[in-house]
Amino acid sequence: MSTEELPPRESMEFDVVIVGAGPSGLAAAIRLKQLNADLNVVVVEKGSEVGAHILSGAVIDPAGLDKLVPDWREDSDCPLKTQVKDDRFYWMTGGGAIRLPNFVMPPLMDNHHCYIGSLGNVCRWLARKAEALGVEIYPGFAAAEVLYDEQGAVKGIATGDMGIGKDGKPKDSFTRGMELLGKYTLFAEGARGSLTKQLINKFALDANSEPSKFGIGLKEVWQIDSAKHQKGLIQHSFGWPLDLKTGGGSFLYHYDDNLVAVGFVVHLNYDDPYLSPFDEFQRFKTHPSIRGTFEGAKRLAYGARAITEGGYQSVPKLSFPGGALIGCAAGFVNVPRIKGVHNAMGTGMLAAEHVAAAIAADRANDEVVEYENAWRSSSVGKDLFLVRNVKPLWSKFGTVIGVALGGFDMWCNTLFGGSLFGTQSHAKPDRATLDPAKNHAPRNYPKPDGKITFDKLSSVFLSNTNHEEDQPVHLKVTDMNLQKTSEHDVYAGPSNRYCPAGVYEWVEEGASPRFQINAQNCVHCKTCDVKDPNGNITWVPPEGGGGPNYEAM
Repeated sequence: MSTEELPPRESMEFDVVIVGAGPSGLAAAIRLKQLNADLNVVVVEKGSEVGAHILSGAVIDPAGLDKLVPDWREDSDCPLKTQVKDDRFYWMTGGGAIRLPNFVMPPLMDNHHCYIGSLGNVCRWLARKAEALGVEIYPGFAAAEVLYDEQGAVKGIATGDMGIGKDGKPKDSFTRGMELLGKYTLFAEGARGSLTKQLINKFALDANSEPSKFGIGLKEVWQIDSAKHQKGLIQHSFGWPLDLKTGGGSFLYHYDDNLVAVGFVVHLNYDDPYLSPFDEFQRFKTHPSIRGTFEGAKRLAYGARAITEGGYQSVPKLSFPGGALIGCAAGFVNVPRIKGVHNAMGTGMLAAEHVAAAIAADRANDEVVEYENAWRSSSVGKDLFLVRNVKPLWSKFGTVIGVALGGFDMWCNTLFGGSLFGTQSHAKPDRATLDPAKNHAPRNYPKPDGKITFDKLSSVFLSNTNHEEDQPVHLKVTDMNLQKTSEHDVYAGPSNRYCPAGVYEWVEEGASPRFQINAQNCVHCKTCDVKDPNGNITWVPPEGGGGPNYEAM
């Protein structure tokens, strides 16, 4: 059956369609119903359930929750129970950890008012709040196509067809996707959203912004010995095991009942094609000051996700005819604070307020430019403006000098309301930062011990990742020959290392190595969509419900 022969899609009409049931999408849905209970709002989510694809540290600044659900602390159902009690920052060397005094840290870096928990569980709780207000939520349906009206304005989305075989032909289980049509559509896909990329290109939303920048965040959840657990302790570090020109760092959060979230972030503008973020994370856990926490403990979960790191100057235009970008789809993470949830919720609510006003004025499918005009003067814009130079200074001057200059700049912004550096530029996109392999030596990472350190496949197992095997590969290689002549021959196949899930392999078969894609392993981190040196790999959503099934990440 060809595309032309497929049956027409059924359609449903709403006031507002929201793509993605993360913190921004759910905050937008709730705020819309708070403003006008009669609005017909739908949220479509590609994960098998709300929270299944959500991964964050997470130390959450409650500013967004305080505005959206002011009494959340009194809600016994809310999963955020652990407030930060001890906030530490370390410079790591190979054999030691030097604690930086809290008084040298800019005030905005203080975390004592924040809460530790699972963002996935927070989203599940928010989804219940949304549904109680009458929001319709459709998990297990991936938004696969943006729909446009005759004037070129966004009029909604179509969910992906189900039951397509690897050969591209419908199977007996074939089900046509649905069209969800709205007066306005909000895109809350998270970092490197597939539809967001299309919208940015179609409407040139990035024409006046800096290149998008990203990191990869890897995370594990452990249950540790109660004698070692320090509920409310959080610590961040930079330095070892990364070299001084590679940006990144760690987090370690003690929360709830003997749980510890440990994670590692590597900025994706690194230049060494032999670097493996996953293996650097595993090395980090062997540090003398860290290892003891996990000895005799049980690893419960693993996951990975791309993180937006461009900040203030990389945020694209947010509004376009018929819709808007919210949350990490547009990139509102505060990099030095390692926090984005409060800003994701903030932009979701801000967009909802302007969309609700537009609908109240009998508008539809036009551009809600009021949202675009408002974000910089909002709490979100102010939050990002203060730290706008931290990432570019780190990138330009390396870890020691760059972090020191970034800290100085934050103090200047805090004390004097301005910066000696103005607004720094991001030099180039992350895919353009890799050096040819000939400029670097291969890295020999230690073998995992199965107790503190692990391999990728056993880690992916903990993510509960699953895809229908007989479906088209959702990782699209534009030019397979270029993959061989450049990604393999020039850069020594970095996809095998930057992917945290063992998706990509170069299988050596005589004189002609073969590029193998193990799409079943994909945890939807989207690092390949960012870091392939030629921009030759595009992530698109697989069948709805596929991917990781994180329980409490």
